[in-house]
Amino acid sequence: MVKMTADRLVPGSWQVTADTESIPDAAGQLSRVEPLSWWTGMRTPLRLLVSGDGISSYDVHVSGGKGVEVSAVHQADSPDFLFVDVSVSPDAVPGTYWLVFSKDGDSFRYPYEIAGRRACSAGRKSFTTADMIYLIMPDRFANGDPSNDATDDTVEKPAREDFFGRHGGDIQGIIDHLDYIADLGATAIWCTPLLLDNEPEGSYHGYACSDYYHIDPRFGSNELYREFVDKAHSKGLKVIMDVVTNHCGSAHWWMRNLPFKDWIHVFPEYTGTNVCFSANMDPNASRYDLNLQESGWFVPSMPDMNLDNPYVLDYFKQWAVWWIEYSGIDGLRVDTYPYNEKNPMSRWCAAILEEYPDFNIVGECWTSSIPQLAYWQGGNANRDGFDSHLPSIMDFPLQEAIRKGVPTDSRTWGEGMTRIYDCLSHDFVYHDLSRMMIFPGNHDTDRIGDVLNHNADRHKIVMAMMATMRGIPQILYGDEMMFVSRDRSKGHGGLRVDFPGGWAGDPQDFFSAEGRAAAVTGTDGKPVPEGQIAALHDYTRRLFRWRKDKKVIHDGRTIHFLSRDNTYAYFRYDDTDAVFVYINNSRGKKHIPWSHYAEIARSLHDGMDVITGEPVEVSDSTVVGPRQVLVVEYRRQP
Repeated sequence: MVKMTADRLVPGSWQVTADTESIPDAAGQLSRVEPLSWWTGMRTPLRLLVSGDGISSYDVHVSGGKGVEVSAVHQADSPDFLFVDVSVSPDAVPGTYWLVFSKDGDSFRYPYEIAGRRACSAGRKSFTTADMIYLIMPDRFANGDPSNDATDDTVEKPAREDFFGRHGGDIQGIIDHLDYIADLGATAIWCTPLLLDNEPEGSYHGYACSDYYHIDPRFGSNELYREFVDKAHSKGLKVIMDVVTNHCGSAHWWMRNLPFKDWIHVFPEYTGTNVCFSANMDPNASRYDLNLQESGWFVPSMPDMNLDNPYVLDYFKQWAVWWIEYSGIDGLRVDTYPYNEKNPMSRWCAAILEEYPDFNIVGECWTSSIPQLAYWQGGNANRDGFDSHLPSIMDFPLQEAIRKGVPTDSRTWGEGMTRIYDCLSHDFVYHDLSRMMIFPGNHDTDRIGDVLNHNADRHKIVMAMMATMRGIPQILYGDEMMFVSRDRSKGHGGLRVDFPGGWAGDPQDFFSAEGRAAAVTGTDGKPVPEGQIAALHDYTRRLFRWRKDKKVIHDGRTIHFLSRDNTYAYFRYDDTDAVFVYINNSRGKKHIPWSHYAEIARSLHDGMDVITGEPVEVSDSTVVGPRQVLVVEYRRQP
């Protein structure tokens, strides 16, 4: 594998020139200048990637006003790239500046916008335990603008019946249904990547980026994305952007001409990652295994980025900051987090938090090992001294426990609901339980409706846990109505079903109450019991709308009680309030052993059933039916 870096300073004239009117504008000499713009008052250093034929032989300076100047210019391995460091002083005046490129007495200029920063931008808040995150795969959610289903500058065309094709969903479709999402009780939206993915096939998911600074035109535009964020905010919805730092797509524009030979990880022949996450924290791990884990490619169509190259790392730092500042988003979700080189990614997270101290970033650290998952959360007391600076992590161990524990009637020790008890008993390992995303499934896993074998009662159990457990809950679009896959044998393509009603001519419209009530088939086309879809939606809606202002759920502690009869009981509590959750996942009726809970139950009064809104008094004589859940909120007198 080739590992190289370069830092070659190019001498040049970097003074500010007052008058550039006589200098011609760039007319094809430049193909890229990134970031696309910048702002005054930023802490993140500005380093421009400039691409153009033979551009490395040019001198560069800035004209247009005081306070903005070129401080250094760096050549790359390719003569078609320059990296230009631009300093923006605190007293710089917002406006259009000119990058002036000169060579052998000839010059051309390129406009560059330095805008004024939004008020209070650095102090923006992010998603927390008070939120419920609604995960959307835009191509499969709603088609709000059929005119962009195919564009002249993208390769793959729409094929809605193809499991792995583009179906036509877009940003306008999400905007059109913001009221539905807000009414459900969601307070944040996480969209899978919306940036350009121009692979010849399978581009609908967006995880093979072809341009980090532009929204895929089949989804919309940069301006429409910013409009989406603004309109979401007006509905009380935050927006989380899904980003990928580990890899790009084989169709990315720079794959035709890499700036540096080590811009990506290069092997003599295709070499995939060994997915050996333990090499990051295993004291016995070999460098060979760690190198393959970090540097091996995810799949052949996704070149692995080399974050050890400081220019690559700087590119991704300011790219993330640019999107936060430009669009006003409220958080980031980082795909395939442990596949990245861990130390550069730690600096990436730290750089974003330096610019936005209250910003939240959640990493996809897909492991069943609780100690290995805890290792990735920033602030964890790791024995090797490593700090990821990653605020939040996705709770895959809990997801696995739910998916294995809820669908079974087994009372064998270690199965059924005891799986969930056992998983949560390891909470002592984690640094910050409030910074954990909990979820029953996402776009990469079988749908929870499939896992539960289309059992509506057990689905309600899962939704109740999502609404009441510690952490930040996330559900996948359609989980509120137990969407199931069209064809599980098709893998990801089969589970990423279209939302009924999101396309013109759909026979059913699950976005409307009338459509849900009248639905006679599920998303797999099979008949469903009358009213089931509407009932599941209303149950989920009731829980998450109730959860929105329940501080005891957002910040409270947990106490749970062991059983071996496929039931599970726990309390979320603080000094003034408590919520009791009793889950009977067995096939028979169960009496709640209320006296077993006396250590906390004796302090509770004024019980109210969260689902019905009716007063309730729980005792040892209270019976809960098979595969039913009881959620009761109380006032508490410690």
